[in-house]
Amino acid sequence: MFTDTTDDDRDMKVVRNDEEQYSIWEHDRPNPSGWHDEGFSGTKEACLEHIESIWTDMRPRSLRAATAGPVAGQG
Repeated sequence: MFTDTTDDDRDMKVVRNDEEQYSIWEHDRPNPSGWHDEGFSGTKEACLEHIESIWTDMRPRSLRAATAGPVAGQG
């Protein structure tokens, strides 16, 4: 089925995966495998604005954890 991607009035939701990466998904569709509701829904524009305000570090969680060693010069 073809979905018009220019329709910004659809009810969307913010989803997040286990690596703490965010995306938007149509509210009435089941989440893709590995993605969970983040708790915010609205228009496409509102969802993207929400993601922009909360996703400040684009690195996947596993990379952040791997690089979160002691600060240089301490320890």
